[in-house]
Amino acid sequence: MKKALFLMLLVFAASGLMAQAANEENTLTVYAYDSFASDWGPAGTLIPKFEEETGIKVNLVSAGDAVEMISRVELEGEDTRADVILGITDDFAYRAYPYLESYDSPILSDIPEELKFDPENRLIPFDYGAFAFVWDSECGLDKPESLSDLTKAEYKDKVILIDPRTSSVGLGLLLWTYNIYGDGEEFTSWWEAMNENALTIADGWSSAYGLFTEGEAPIVLSYTTSPVYHVMNDNTTRYQALIFDEGHEATIEGIGIVKGTDMREEAEKFVDFILTEAQLDIAIANSMYPVNSSIELPQAFDYAPKPDKLYRSGATSPEKTEELQEAWLSIMTANN
Repeated sequence: MKKALFLMLLVFAASGLMAQAANEENTLTVYAYDSFASDWGPAGTLIPKFEEETGIKVNLVSAGDAVEMISRVELEGEDTRADVILGITDDFAYRAYPYLESYDSPILSDIPEELKFDPENRLIPFDYGAFAFVWDSECGLDKPESLSDLTKAEYKDKVILIDPRTSSVGLGLLLWTYNIYGDGEEFTSWWEAMNENALTIADGWSSAYGLFTEGEAPIVLSYTTSPVYHVMNDNTTRYQALIFDEGHEATIEGIGIVKGTDMREEAEKFVDFILTEAQLDIAIANSMYPVNSSIELPQAFDYAPKPDKLYRSGATSPEKTEELQEAWLSIMTANN
């Protein structure tokens, strides 16, 4: 009797382990950037909706920012648990390509060609934005109309910048100024002047924008879409993006299927979901533009005008980027 009971327990235990293994095998693991997976991000609504519609269970892993996400996949190599990675920006895409498979999604036809940065569709864009300076329209200063305006003496200690070595937003401005001025004397002169005018150079966007909203300075490096948050959550149009005729640097976020996944069909469904039903929720939560041209945005996005001219530096070589960062550091420390 005891022997029979023992055998039954072994069978039940084995069945439980097999069921657990089967559940893990049938779960799609998605590595995403922190703000997507956070309590205030869109994942809390979108993941349950996807699971309900498709019957596919999702294991969402908060994997840091784009650089941290790529570094994790690089470190894990063939042993990575990820089936999909979400939130790789175009300027760091080259590091992700070796770990991704091409996917010619049927939704690609709804995405404007100028937003597609990978001809092999290993990374497919799902949202985008443009870097801009955001200003407090109630600060009493004249409104800057160009990058060169920001170097005027009246803006001394009125601008918050971000370090391009520690932040993709800071790097965005570095590439933006490179596209406007090249890497010669004009580039050097602009950064020398801004070194004088900057109240501080923050290590990241969150700390920079926090100082701005606390009133420490009336101008901060951010995105053209930043005012959307204030319109929707604070019911104010006080904070406005400065749109310059000379153009703005674009940033595009992509989603990709990890090479060698056993969940290819499920991964494709998730990518297509992000490119369709999830577009509006992501745009609102991230204060970014959706890539799907069929999406209608709420009225708050009227306060996030799209620049007529966008620069795309996603193809800038890593060597050139490092050269610009070194030049920036030399300029900013020359007189300190």
